[in-house]
Amino acid sequence: MQFAFIINPYSARKNYQPFLDNLSKKIENPLFLISQSLEDTEDFIKAHWNQVDIFVAVGGDGTISVVAQKLINTDKILAVFPAGSGNGFSNETNFNKNLDTLLAKVKSGNWKAIDTFTVNGSFSINVSGTGFDGKVVKEFEKTSRGFKNYIKVSIKTFFNYKPIKIKFLEENYKPYNGKYLMLNVANTRQFGNNAYIAPMASKSDGLVDLVLVKKFPLTYSPFFAFRMFTKRLKDDDYVTYLPVSEIEFKVNTKNWHIDGEFKKIKSPIHIKVMPKSLRILV
Repeated sequence: MQFAFIINPYSARKNYQPFLDNLSKKIENPLFLISQSLEDTEDFIKAHWNQVDIFVAVGGDGTISVVAQKLINTDKILAVFPAGSGNGFSNETNFNKNLDTLLAKVKSGNWKAIDTFTVNGSFSINVSGTGFDGKVVKEFEKTSRGFKNYIKVSIKTFFNYKPIKIKFLEENYKPYNGKYLMLNVANTRQFGNNAYIAPMASKSDGLVDLVLVKKFPLTYSPFFAFRMFTKRLKDDDYVTYLPVSEIEFKVNTKNWHIDGEFKKIKSPIHIKVMPKSLRILV
């Protein structure tokens, strides 16, 4: 199996050189790209398409998503070296920061197919969302990132944020119309940092979990946080899970995050799962 590394130099606080040094010690003349743009990544993948079997994304969920999108419904395989602030997707797919472990997986070449999905055509592999979630990501991108900054931004945003209005276009989902703190589309279980927004989600069942969260009182906050970090969130007065393969709705905000990257998306929204569309290394 031939492999190549695509490195986001802005991940891991722009400190990618130790990774490169370590890689060069273990692999003679490794094939890699230090990507400066989406075009860089696309051109690199195209240029090496015929010689590379496994593309390794070095970065966070946003970087992984960019690389993965180019490999959809092909025989190419995605691997990950996590270097983001949350690393939700890599946590869910058993990739860690041990380069020896990764190279052993590459040598074996074993893979499995997982689902991906789109939000109005925007590709996603992990968790995307709108409402409070989208606003937090927008404000978080103004900071130097990191888990502490994420918590600070989340708390500050929570007290000032007005709920979004959601209106489903299909008759059987209309009972769920209403105001919500946030809506998340979960292909895997977690945002990142082991915060499990959808503990029952599966990345290979042909479905995503639509997670509807109503704005809850301050007294509920510790319970919500405890349950999220211990994989115990479930349907209750404030949280609703809707497993779907495809769904449409209107929402009165354009602020979304797609795999943790802020993006403006116009309503109405069309969510569509692409079953077993991506090969990942195992």
